[in-house]
This record gives sequence, C-alpha cells and structure tokens, in this order.
Amino acid sequence: MQNLVSVNFKKILFLLMALLSAPMLFAHSINYALENAPAKDVVWFYTKLGFTHIIPNGLDHILFVVGLCLLSTNIKTMLWQATAFTVAHSITLALSMKNIFVAPTPIVEPIIALSIVFVAIENILISQLKPWRILVVFLFGLIHGMGFASALNEIGLPNGKFFTSILSFNLGVELGQMTVIIAIFSLLIIPFKNKPWYRTRIVYGLSSCIALVAAYWVVERVFMTA
Repeated sequence: MQNLVSVNFKKILFLLMALLSAPMLFAHSINYALENAPAKDVVWFYTKLGFTHIIPNGLDHILFVVGLCLLSTNIKTMLWQATAFTVAHSITLALSMKNIFVAPTPIVEPIIALSIVFVAIENILISQLKPWRILVVFLFGLIHGMGFASALNEIGLPNGKFFTSILSFNLGVELGQMTVIIAIFSLLIIPFKNKPWYRTRIVYGLSSCIALVAAYWVVERVFMTA
C-alpha cells in the first residue's frame, strides 16, 4: 500500500512541477466599485467573499478539508496540516493576483479535484499520518491558492488596496476552513473516535464517498474544459 501511495505521490509531484512551469495568462481585474471605499468596507467585503467561497460555495474545498481531518483524531496534527495548506495557498494567491505567476484554470480545477481524490484514498490506505502528508498538503495548497485566485479575479481588487484585499480574503477563507474543521471534530471525531467501528464506518465510509465525488469532478472538469 505504501508503495502505491509513493508512486501516486511522485505522479502528483510531476503534475505540480508541470503546472508550476505554466506561462502567465492573465492580469487580475480591477474592482472599481471599492477603489475609493473606506478600508473597513474593503476588509468586510473581501473577508465575507473569502468565507462564502468556502461556505457555502466551495464544496470541493470543504471536502478537501474534511478529508484532511479524517486520517488523524489529533487536533494538533490537523492544525499542522491546516497551517501548511494556509501558507501554501496564501503564497500562490498573492503571486497570481500580482500577476507574477498565473496558471490556467483548465489545468488547476481538475488537479484540485485530483487532490481531493488523493487525500481520500490515502485515508483508506494508511492508518497513521506519514511525514509526506504535510508536504503533499503544502503542494496541494499551492494549487488551491491558484483556484482561489481564479475566483477572486472575477471580482477583481481595488487599486491601492492590494494587500488589504488579499489578507482579508485569506482571513475569510481561513474562517471558513476553521468552521469546517470545528464542525467535523465536534460532530464526528470527538464523539466517535474511540468507538471500535470509527475507522471502518466513518473514515472508510466518508473517504470513499469523497473519493467518488471528487473522481466525478475530475472527469467533469477535464471534459468541461476540453
């Protein structure tokens, strides 16, 4: 099983390296409506935008976070993964919106779906968090950040308020992700983690459902953008 995961990890790493070599394709748009707005209005607008991008509009990102929660019942382990994911998506979100590095949506979206499949299958194949999991989460965080940038580009950023907008959007995303994490730990992990059937029913069951849904998204996004 570990050999299978190792092979899959190498394939994912190859895809990510190919993606990171993609050329710059577009510049971020300008949000003229907020160009002269007070800073507090900008902060509120982009914080809310980041939160709603996760809840309720980001089902793929929700499933990714749920998948991350299932491998370990230790909240510290989950926080390490969440930190790696946050740092990574913050980097590529800022770089993409600064037009330093931008990847094409037809490549980014299927890989986001693949990342969900990978995490879900890994939950089934291994029973303990391995050192490579943090690296995998970081690499996938880079991809998810480019997905966030694609969505944010549709709204645009006001001139002169780049960092305020980006930081506020990231704050909203983090609040959304933490809401998902708290809900999963409160409703599933803490009440049932010591049950003898926890892994077979909850981890295997949820991970299988997540993998199937994400696999469908992979096919849909590949053909939808072909």
